[in-house]
Amino acid sequence: QVQLVESGGGLVQAGGSLRLSCAAAARTFSAYAMGWFRQAPGKEREFVAVISRDGGRTNYADSVKGRFTISRDNTKNTVYLQMNSLKPEDTAVYYCAASTYIGLSIYQTQYTYWGQGTQVTVSS
Repeated sequence: QVQLVESGGGLVQAGGSLRLSCAAAARTFSAYAMGWFRQAPGKEREFVAVISRDGGRTNYADSVKGRFTISRDNTKNTVYLQMNSLKPEDTAVYYCAASTYIGLSIYQTQYTYWGQGTQVTVSS
């Protein structure tokens, strides 16, 4: 069982930055690939970024590539999402999720555990 708690969301102006954190209560955090997803109002939840179990590989949605950076600290059981150059279209609830899938999955169905989400609002 893995419990995930996101934090760091808030209101920011376009062009600004935020760093999201996701703290995991897990005996073996390093056994999970970790992903970030987001859901904007009226839209389906979508993939944002994923990081491998050892942090050595990452993958990003095209819409955030070059602006967002995912990282993890296995000593702190925490995964981060650094978001720079934020745009109004980045406004969404952001979720972290844990997967035992061996690759860098972009599919929600391959994630077993989910946090409750943190709201990010970008004003124009």
